Amino acid sequence: MATQQEIDYQRIEKAIAFIQSNFKRQPSLEEVAAAIHTSPYHFQRLFKEWAGVSPKKFNQFLSLQYAKNLLKTQRLSLMDAAHETGLSGTGRLHDLFVTIDAVTPGEYKDGGADLTVNYCFADSPFGKVIVASTSRGICYMSFDDKEETAIAGLTQQFPNARHVQIADEFQQQALFVFQRDWQQLAQIKLHLLGTPFQLKVWESLLRIPAGGLSTYGDIARYIEQPGASRAVGTAIGANPVAFLIPCHRVIKHNGQAGGYKWGSVRKSAMIGWEAAKEGPALEA
Repeated sequence: MATQQEIDYQRIEKAIAFIQSNFKRQPSLEEVAAAIHTSPYHFQRLFKEWAGVSPKKFNQFLSLQYAKNLLKTQRLSLMDAAHETGLSGTGRLHDLFVTIDAVTPGEYKDGGADLTVNYCFADSPFGKVIVASTSRGICYMSFDDKEETAIAGLTQQFPNARHVQIADEFQQQALFVFQRDWQQLAQIKLHLLGTPFQLKVWESLLRIPAGGLSTYGDIARYIEQPGASRAVGTAIGANPVAFLIPCHRVIKHNGQAGGYKWGSVRKSAMIGWEAAKEGPALEA
């Protein structure tokens, strides 16, 4: 049975999808509320509880102008503009907050045969999430409403490991990122299975501040392989740790959000949710 948080997010997800499909004509609060079968008053209250801002203001954060104005006003890359305009705010989801420890070559080769992977399920602002860890840190995090497919994704990542459904301190610390006071978090450690190129790309994603955006080209230039945008996109698509490694903050060079492993609507929800907390004030 779905929890109240899951039900609330499902409504928010439908609302965001409706806004995205109709943003050119700026649908009214009443119209969006009707699309998700609730009253305008309840929708306004539900949305503000979830995002911390009104639906109208959230829509501003989701606007393509959010990305384009960074380039237009600063004439910088999106990554540099995010830093220069103070969009990093108080967020700590960056390279000083999350550290990566790669699996050893032997662990990589044998698919984690000597590893024990603990996992648990939890609710988040973006739906049900599975989070897993080894003795050295978080190794997997994914959004999935179905537990069986979530477990299948985990076992595919570490096919030969021993998998145990139990919550541990690494997982609990990771789940705290969905709470609003990130300043109280300790450093999060990741234990990842990936190629050297993938690890390099994932590490670069950690430098994009909460509330900020980057492009595939920015990432390629940052890792000093400016012609590797396509390979960067493939590595980003292979990211095994949702949200903590913020691949949702990477968009197309034209300002469009682009695809996302866990759904394009969820990606927009994440961008807006972070921007509402970290970004500059907008008109109400």
